[in-house]
Amino acid sequence: MKPTESELEILQVLWAKGPSTVRQVNEQLSQGREVGYTTTLKLMQIMHEKGLLSRTEEGRYHIYQALIGEEETQQHLLDRFVDTAFRGSAMKLVMQALGTSKATPQELAELQRLIHNLNPENN
Repeated sequence: MKPTESELEILQVLWAKGPSTVRQVNEQLSQGREVGYTTTLKLMQIMHEKGLLSRTEEGRYHIYQALIGEEETQQHLLDRFVDTAFRGSAMKLVMQALGTSKATPQELAELQRLIHNLNPENN
């Protein structure tokens, strides 16, 4: 399931902070821009209904936790992005990314290491 942009922001807070109340998530989101508490509450309720979040009661508070993993979600979103924006070509994505920004020598060395490790002849 592909989370919306707003849902992804909430998931990022929960991935970073762990199980949290709506207020805790809202406070984190509001550091970047003004987000209403009721908006965050409604989104998290919808995400719970969609199966993106679990919800447990602790006293009078509801504690929410992400039910989908960060890496799994990133991979799914990246796969869709590569398919739609680059017609399935990971090479086009990498060439575009490297062509529009300056990669540091350390980043280029890391890319070379990753490419080396992907080659079955090297393993």
